[in-house]
Amino acid sequence: MSTDTKQDYAVIGHSVPKIDAREKVTGTAKYTADLKFPNMLYGKILTSPHAHARILSIDTSEAEKIPGVKAVVTHKDAPTLKYGISPARWDENIFCIDKVRFVGDKVAAVACVDEETCYKALAAIKVEYEVLPAVLDPLHATDEDQPQIHDEFPRNINAEIHQNFGDVDEAFRRAHYVRTDTFVGNRTYQTPLEPHTATSMWEGDKLTVYSSTQSPHYFQYYIAREFGLPMGNVRVLKTYVGGGFGGKLEPTGLEFAGAVLARITGRPVKMFYDRAEMFAHNRGRHRQYMTLTTGVDENGKILGVHADFIMDGGAYTSLGIATAYYAGAMLTLTYEFDNFRFDMLRVYTNLPACGAQRGHGAPQPRYAFEAHLDNIAKDLGIDPIEIRIRNARRPNTVTPNEFKVNSCELRACLEKAREISGWREKKGKLPKGRGIGVATGSFVSGAGYPIYRTDLPHAAAMIKVGEDGTSATLYTGAVDIGQGSDTVLCQMAAEAMGYTYEQMKIVAADTETTPHDFGAYASRQTLMSGAAVRQAGEEVKRQLLETAAEMLDFPPEQLDVRAGRVFAKDNPETTLTFGEVARRHFVTKGPLVGKGSYTPPKLGGTFKGAPVGTSPAYSFAAQVSEVEIDEETGEIKVLDVWDVHDCGTVINPSLLHAQVHGALFMGMGEAIWEEVKFDGNGRILNANLSEYRLPTALDMPRVHSELVESYDPAGPWGVKEVGEGATLPTMGCFRNAIFDAMGVSVDSLPLSYEKVWRALKEKREREAAG
Repeated sequence: MSTDTKQDYAVIGHSVPKIDAREKVTGTAKYTADLKFPNMLYGKILTSPHAHARILSIDTSEAEKIPGVKAVVTHKDAPTLKYGISPARWDENIFCIDKVRFVGDKVAAVACVDEETCYKALAAIKVEYEVLPAVLDPLHATDEDQPQIHDEFPRNINAEIHQNFGDVDEAFRRAHYVRTDTFVGNRTYQTPLEPHTATSMWEGDKLTVYSSTQSPHYFQYYIAREFGLPMGNVRVLKTYVGGGFGGKLEPTGLEFAGAVLARITGRPVKMFYDRAEMFAHNRGRHRQYMTLTTGVDENGKILGVHADFIMDGGAYTSLGIATAYYAGAMLTLTYEFDNFRFDMLRVYTNLPACGAQRGHGAPQPRYAFEAHLDNIAKDLGIDPIEIRIRNARRPNTVTPNEFKVNSCELRACLEKAREISGWREKKGKLPKGRGIGVATGSFVSGAGYPIYRTDLPHAAAMIKVGEDGTSATLYTGAVDIGQGSDTVLCQMAAEAMGYTYEQMKIVAADTETTPHDFGAYASRQTLMSGAAVRQAGEEVKRQLLETAAEMLDFPPEQLDVRAGRVFAKDNPETTLTFGEVARRHFVTKGPLVGKGSYTPPKLGGTFKGAPVGTSPAYSFAAQVSEVEIDEETGEIKVLDVWDVHDCGTVINPSLLHAQVHGALFMGMGEAIWEEVKFDGNGRILNANLSEYRLPTALDMPRVHSELVESYDPAGPWGVKEVGEGATLPTMGCFRNAIFDAMGVSVDSLPLSYEKVWRALKEKREREAAG
């Protein structure tokens, strides 16, 4: 463990203002939709009104005659190479060629002088369809009599996973008690505040795309592949991003169709989704059917687990292969057991494709397992926190699926959550209709392997100090999507250089001017991008001290720099300013520049699917919630939530606690209200923000966010993640509090007022009949 302590740090560990705060609060921040370019056109995509249909003909002639229409394109005008974000299953085209596979599938696109003309042109395109039977029920998608959605994937099986570690059957035979439960997770959507938008333009054979993206690099790679271009001929720029949560990790029809339209017209083309189109594009949370069987000894110690899941993937793969593996892989992290079997079917349906949403495939299985564990605890008469402490993972252990866990303070999280929530005083002693529940979670601090196979480093960074030393600019491909990574990385750069945060600037997420980085997903940037930034900062510091040594006639190793002041370690009164030394360096040696990169060590096992879930470090958390149920209406009021996190060294406490609040907000919405609903023809019934119920500030409980001391040797300064991990316990925590309050279980998400009311009604009827 490092000997660093909080007082050793001049910049990190402090709550500094966000580096982009002024631009955002004054309205000067430019998001992709705010950008305007000379001669720019507007583009829209014509989508399918049917869930499953064969395309017989497309007639664009009337649309082309409308004044102001500059281009109308179909699959005949676009590359037909299949694409996707998961190389294991490239199954999507820019425009549908032979048939459409969900309501909202891409059929054609137009570029016009204004938005109004776009809508006129879309209405004028005539498409003749032969409507086909649709697959809408994932539980029957593999039935022999179901229509095929993709010919190359028989029985609509997108992914089939069977993993077996240890001997689960023998563990069940040895167990004192074995229980099986089934739970259902809900389809939800990220609903970022900012809609997807992209503006594309060509200059010769070079394509430039401004996009609301979580990963300029992946966009660059996949767009270049689709159009047969060298990656250097595709420039992707991220402007300000109004939230992503996983939904902006992969290119959409906007980037691809926009590039086609821009090439044909020779003009910039701005493409955008309205709110309903965002819901149709989706890439949100999968609906999952989760059956868990667990065997325990008489003390509640877990001996073996079998997870048997079915996942509704929708019409295309998106990030679903990784999601499917994550759903099982992450179950092994929080509790120690040796025997684990995981079976999964991810099936195609004629519904919008699902992908990665905050926590990827892990939150729903975590909800299911935490509810399942509470059931076991109740049957055995063991306190829910106590059974978790007995099974809690310890540091320096290895999971059955070969994840190496360095730091882990889950036991401390549970003990602190028990203390600060008043658990002992409340559990089993609250008034009627009140309940208290607990759940845990764990998440990766960056994926151990990239989405496609490459030997590129996972992150790189460069720092250039200004000629007079009064400013320094960090160049990074990392992506701030609102979580504050620009701020955190500038703090890390300043700490590593011995500089001040207030003098830092940042240029980020432009594939032409910034070093490579894989972007904002899998809670990776604080550890991985931060490691590259620290290395770059330390290179600046080394050069600076060498120059200062010449100026002071001291050996470099006897000097240090902190908060913009160079000083002799044994004589702190012997000083120079950072600026003085930096200027001398520029005059005598040229630009003062540092560079760094990060590649994780080889992680995980060699079995199929082994890379998914690997990470240099894992966060851990315990959450306790207290709820109140109105037994007449089923209404749920969350009174308090206590979150205790093991997330390593904290770079910016304010941003960390903000991440916890935001994660809780999302988890609360998914737990109680959120669900994308469809009619019998596959059309979304609530693709708007009035009928898709999100929590508001008025719904939020009192949140008590606390930490336990932790340091992970894999991260710079011992850091780990917090942004996604804080989402994982919430759904299970609320379910268990409701279970405690009601005495009955609701085993499908969302835990809506209606479901709670119905469960209470059925309970009363059983009691009356008994």
